[in-house]
This record gives sequence, C-alpha cells and structure tokens, in this order.
Amino acid sequence: MSFAEHTIESAPPGARRFLTATRDHLGYLPAAMARMAASPQLIDGFLKLTAIFENTALEPVAREVLVMTVAARNRCHICVAMHTARLTALGADPGLIEALRDPGRTEPLPDERLDAVRVFTLRVLDTAGDVGDRALRDFLAAGYTTQNALEIVLGIGTYTMSTLANRLTGAPVDDQLAAYA
Repeated sequence: MSFAEHTIESAPPGARRFLTATRDHLGYLPAAMARMAASPQLIDGFLKLTAIFENTALEPVAREVLVMTVAARNRCHICVAMHTARLTALGADPGLIEALRDPGRTEPLPDERLDAVRVFTLRVLDTAGDVGDRALRDFLAAGYTTQNALEIVLGIGTYTMSTLANRLTGAPVDDQLAAYA
C-alpha cells in the first residue's frame, strides 16, 4: 500500500486541522480523509468546494443525485456508501437510491425532475461540458436554471476530485458506512 492512513498526529501539519474538523463533525475520522491527508491542499480544496456546493441553489436531494451519479459512474464504493447514507437521512425513496447506485442504469429515475439532474450530469461528463442546446433546453424545461447548470459543473468537479482520490488511495469503506455499502 502506497498511501498511509494517517492519524491526526501522524498527518502532515497542514492537514491536521482538516482531519480534526472532519472527526469532530462526523464523530470519526474516515479512512478516505486519513489517506488524503498526504496532500493538505487536496483536503483543503475538497472541503472548501464541498461547502460551496452545499450552498448552491440546488435542493439537497438534487445535489445528492448529482453526487451519486458521479460516484456510481466513477465506481467509488466509499462515495456510494456515504451518499446512500445521506439520501437515506434525507428521507429519499429507496427506489431512487437503488436506481442511483446502478452505474449502468438507462431507465429514467421515478422522479422526472431528479432524472433531469442525473441526465444532465451524465451529459456534461460525456461531452466535457459541450452538452448542446437540446440538453440544456431539456434541463431548463425541468424547472432548473442556467445557474443550476453551472452548479452541476461545480458538483461534478468537487466529487470527481474525491472519487478519484478515494480510488487512487484504495481507501476502504468505514465500519460506520458498511450498512450502506
């Protein structure tokens, strides 16, 4: 294994405050964060971008649809478990959660508005942002705005960062999330 699973004490000094804040917020230190500690800048960037994304105009379940779409597509087992837990806490329909966990799903989600987020997220990813007029019109027709379209880009960037880091470091699913894995 190339990536150490740091404790707060063993982490580079620049990462310690982020690990402490994460532990204090969650009640435990996730293995993914402990391994990301090798780069204080990555943790800092991810936590800042996460906070910014959480304050977008997208409603909480729509944000989670985006995160789960990125996590499933990038096959990040940790993110899928973590955001399954978050969707469950938000009271999301179990059918929605199960659908989002399937990276190969082609059928629409049960909720048309949330499916618009999933479809648009995949379109942005598949085209590197060159979605075309029709995809943007379809997203806007679902009740979203051009601001929301750009917030999708923010969410994709934020959660692509974490999914790739989690896969690169080989971080395991924490015991606290095992029921959602």
